[in-house]
Amino acid sequence: MGSMEVMHAMGENGASGRERRPRTSAARGSGSVAIAIAQFALPGIVAVALIGILGVQVFRGTGKSEAIRNAKELTNLAARGIVAPHLTANALDGDPRALGALDRVVRASVLREPVVRVKIWDASGRILYSDMPGLMGTRYQLGDDELHALRTGGTKAELSDLTRPENRFERRFGKLLEVYLGIRTQTGRRVLFEEYQRYSSVSASGQRLWRAFAPALIGALLLLELVQVPLAWTLARRLRRGQEQREALLRRAIEASDNERRRVARDLHDGVVQNLAGASFGVAAAAEEATDERSRAVLTDAAAEMRSTIRALRTLLVDIYPASLHREGLEPALSDLLAPSAGKLDTRLDVAPGLQLPHDVEALMFRAAQETIRNVVAHADAERVDVSVRVDDGHAVLEVADDGRGFEPGAAAPSGHFGLQMLADLARDAGGELAVDSREGRGTRVRLEVPLR
Repeated sequence: MGSMEVMHAMGENGASGRERRPRTSAARGSGSVAIAIAQFALPGIVAVALIGILGVQVFRGTGKSEAIRNAKELTNLAARGIVAPHLTANALDGDPRALGALDRVVRASVLREPVVRVKIWDASGRILYSDMPGLMGTRYQLGDDELHALRTGGTKAELSDLTRPENRFERRFGKLLEVYLGIRTQTGRRVLFEEYQRYSSVSASGQRLWRAFAPALIGALLLLELVQVPLAWTLARRLRRGQEQREALLRRAIEASDNERRRVARDLHDGVVQNLAGASFGVAAAAEEATDERSRAVLTDAAAEMRSTIRALRTLLVDIYPASLHREGLEPALSDLLAPSAGKLDTRLDVAPGLQLPHDVEALMFRAAQETIRNVVAHADAERVDVSVRVDDGHAVLEVADDGRGFEPGAAAPSGHFGLQMLADLARDAGGELAVDSREGRGTRVRLEVPLR
């Protein structure tokens, strides 16, 4: 049925007609712009939060990586610059005096926070020196990474496995970062230098880095969001003004259409219809005065055809501009509207007794009924149409229901009609709702609700 898809979309998007109240265009415009800005700003805020969280994680990871790199550099400096010159042959052979000198250097220059333990290994896995005397001389198996660092002089850092027996004295320190590298002694012998550092210092260094950069990152993102909001507000206001101008054009189109209908109806009624009525009386009189049967028959048929044409024109006048709407009320106008369809459809009109509606509401309801009934006759292939008008909870309610073929919601409706789209906009402007309920093979029900001021 023509324009049903447009009305269905309007019905689905509208709120309940009973809960809506008339609003001015400015109020609606302000509300719609605020909603649009909120819809724009909310995803932006979510995006800022996600980017901020991601940035913090990146900075935290970068901070930890930088802290581990610094730990490697400090261990390298301690091993090669402080410890290596004191790794004499006597110290490696276990001479107490040489080991004492080495121990004093280590405790004075290396064992400072966050370093808590120092070990020096040979290739066989024997601990040549440790600030924990109970470990010296013990032998444990070195891992592949440790042996590779010993042979190549590379530096490696990893979390210490405190479950291993050689690390039993470090368990009391908690989570540790183990940094080791291969160095050469004064005699050219390769050994493995190993430091244990508190991992909390690594985490703290990472936190200092991301805390330093996170405020700038989040601040820049929030500033970007705040800059975009006024731009979005301006664009939304422009769109709203365009919509208001479109609605104004639609209203003017309706008013111009009504004025033109009124002018055409007046010209037809005062000109063509009156002339035809006078001519029909003349032809009928001439038929009565005719002397031969043939002339009388021709004139009688002509008078009958002219009267039929007058009836058709008067029916057309009701369709173009219902003079009875404001003179006699909505019920007679709807009755005149249904009269031409009585021969094609089983029609029923139900108007609440004593119904009194404002003229603008009557006009809107008549136009909605007119467009809907026109579509029923043209497209619905219906046998029955029911029209009802009532007042329900402070709202004037018009329903037009047919038993035609209907259509599935969302399916393309045939022969769209611009008039119903304008009526839907006018209903929304009046604070009302134009909605449709239709199913294929089960007919269509159009419902217009308009609040009574």
